[in-house]
Amino acid sequence: MNFPFYIAKRYLLSKKSHNAINVISAISVCGVALATIALICTLSVFNGFHDMVATLFTAFDPEIKITSVRGKVFDGNDNKILSISKLPEVETYSASLEENVMAQYKDRQIMVTLKGVEDNFEKLNSIDSILVGRGKFIVHDTLANYVVPGVEIISALNSGIRFLDPLTIYAPKRGEKINMANPASSFNSDDLYSSGLAFAVNQSKYDSSYMLTSIDFVRRLYGYNNEVSSIELKLKNPEDIDEVKDKIKSIIGPDYNVLDRYEQQADTFRIMKIEKLLSYVFLTFILMIACFNVIGSLSMLIIDKKKDVITLRNLGADDKSIIKIFLFEGSLITLVGATVGVILGVTLCIIQQEFGIISLGDSNSLGSFVVDAYPVSMHVTDVVLVFFTVLIIGIACVWYPVRYFGKRILQ
Repeated sequence: MNFPFYIAKRYLLSKKSHNAINVISAISVCGVALATIALICTLSVFNGFHDMVATLFTAFDPEIKITSVRGKVFDGNDNKILSISKLPEVETYSASLEENVMAQYKDRQIMVTLKGVEDNFEKLNSIDSILVGRGKFIVHDTLANYVVPGVEIISALNSGIRFLDPLTIYAPKRGEKINMANPASSFNSDDLYSSGLAFAVNQSKYDSSYMLTSIDFVRRLYGYNNEVSSIELKLKNPEDIDEVKDKIKSIIGPDYNVLDRYEQQADTFRIMKIEKLLSYVFLTFILMIACFNVIGSLSMLIIDKKKDVITLRNLGADDKSIIKIFLFEGSLITLVGATVGVILGVTLCIIQQEFGIISLGDSNSLGSFVVDAYPVSMHVTDVVLVFFTVLIIGIACVWYPVRYFGKRILQ
């Protein structure tokens, strides 16, 4: 066994001549362990929110979405675009057209995004899982066009899910300037009727902004022919999404974006990653402060073992070996703290994941949240990252003080 390491291990486990050193060493281990627990739990909570948001988006966003690089709309009858529907990997091919409109119900008005979809939109994703109300998902029939609004739009318009009067939609005429003398003449308008349904994604971006209706209705309202704003796909095997994306890109070329669900919500997930990174950085600074306890413990240990140092020198130990003893001592304190912290952090995350002990609010406000308790998702990479971060920072923090005090005591 390495001689400095052997002596350092004895110093860590043996009683010191002054009990205060034992106490400070225990406090040092606890400080490192608590910082490690905080890092693991915080990163796991961010992972939990990331996974939770991803599952919420899957109920509204398609597995693959194709949009134009230049302009808002493109020709949905383009041969390259139509050829995608014939790919053997594609299960559902559906076009959509989104435009901003003003919706009016009686004396209330609101600006919304009207999304026109095809009849097979229901097969594209699990829309049934987010629908509220009674009835079948339908956007048109031979008599009328129907609307499925977000639940917050219903509240803003005070219409109720099954409204009796039609919802009037106003859209500016394309290519025309606003007639200030008669502004109403610069807008097209048409009516939408209640389908008896609304959707609730539990994300304000959708629930307060989006309404679903027939794509033909939106085209007629804006004077479009075959234009679409996106092509949305469902795959037979979602696990092949990366390969299918590359295949589609090779077919349609660089004029189109081919986006998976995460890329469709790139801004949201980018913000979450930045928040996770900042939390990691701030907690690492707290870890550095906790390591000062290790420095204090080692400083007192060096003073306490001054007589032992003389004995070791008389037995033939050189100055380099003696300094290594205290470096190993600091490293062992950090290692023990990191190991205990990882074990306790993982245990706490498992308990939270299984039982949801820490809630997001009191019992009277739980209905305001998507989930009742903080979501947790542990990633092995995060646990490994935290463990080595603690070790590296702990060893780096004790290296200079040990060498400084060691040289002074060896003089």
